[in-house]
Amino acid sequence: MLSAVWEPLLEQVANKLAGGDGDSRRLFHGRGRSYAGLEQVSVDSFFPAILVTFFEPHRGETALCEGLWRLAQPSGYRGVAVQRRYLAGVSVDWVCGVVVATPMARRGGLKFPLTFERQNVGFFLDIEPGRIWLEEQIRFCTGQKPVKMLNLFAFTCVFSAVARSAGNIDIVNVDVNRGVLKRGRENHVINGLPLEGIQFLPLDALRQFKRFDRRGPFQLGVVDPPTRQKGRFDVIHNYAKLLQQLPACLAEEADLLMVINSPRYSEARFRELILEADMGYAVAARLPQNPDFPDRDADAALKMLHVKYRRRH
Repeated sequence: MLSAVWEPLLEQVANKLAGGDGDSRRLFHGRGRSYAGLEQVSVDSFFPAILVTFFEPHRGETALCEGLWRLAQPSGYRGVAVQRRYLAGVSVDWVCGVVVATPMARRGGLKFPLTFERQNVGFFLDIEPGRIWLEEQIRFCTGQKPVKMLNLFAFTCVFSAVARSAGNIDIVNVDVNRGVLKRGRENHVINGLPLEGIQFLPLDALRQFKRFDRRGPFQLGVVDPPTRQKGRFDVIHNYAKLLQQLPACLAEEADLLMVINSPRYSEARFRELILEADMGYAVAARLPQNPDFPDRDADAALKMLHVKYRRRH
C-alpha cells in the first residue's frame, strides 16, 4: 500500500508530466529539503524512461515506483529504473515496464546517451540555466571572429555540443578522464555536429595547465569542476589556484561561467574566491536556479556565476 508520505511527490510528478514537452528534466527534487521525509529521493524524466534515485532506504520503494508507473505509462513511458545509492557500488534495477536499452537525455533537438549503471549518468539536469547562458553568449559573439571556448572539466562535453549547435566556434574540451571525453566526442557525432575546430584533451586541468593554455586565447569559458575528485581536484583546496592560473589563457576580455556545487561555499564566499584570484575578474550575475531544483537554502544549492574578465595592464 502506498504511504501518504509519497503524496506530494506523486502530485508534483503528475503536474510536470501533464505539462512536459519531451525535454529531460527533474520531476521531483527531494535533496532541496523542501519536503519532509523525502530529502533522500529524486525522480528524473529521460523519456521514455523514468529514473528514481534513493540516497537512503525508504519504506515502500516498490509501491512508489508502481505509483510513478501508473502516472507515466499513459504518456508513453516504457519503464521505471531505480538507482539505490545507499548500496555499495552503483546498480540499476528496472522495476516497472520494460528495460529501456539505450536511455537518452533530450534537450530540444539534441540527444545524449546515458549510462544508468553509473552514479553520474552522463547529463546534469540542474545546470540547464548555464547551457541557456552559453547559447546566449554565442549568439552575441559569433560575429566577432575568431571565437574560442574553453570547457574545463568537460565530462561528457554536453556544454561543447550545445555550443557547437549554437554557433561555429572553436572549442577545447579538457578532462582528465579519457573515457568521458570519448563519450563527449560520440555526443557530437550522434547529433551530427561537425568536429572541425573541436579538441578533446585528456589533461589534468590544474596540474597540466600549460599543456592547453596556448590553445587560446579564449573569449568564452566554462569552469565546472567536481566538488571532489579523489587525488585530482577538491574545490576547497584547488579552485583558488585554478582561478589564479586561468587568466594566462584568456583573451583581453572574456565571459566565463564559473560553477561550484559545494554547500560549504556560500555565494558570498564564492564571489570572494573569484575576486581574490585575479583583479581582472568581475562577477556580473548569479544565474537563476533551475526551477526543477528548488532548494530551501540558496547557498547550499548549485551556484552558477557569470564572470567577466578584463585584463589589467
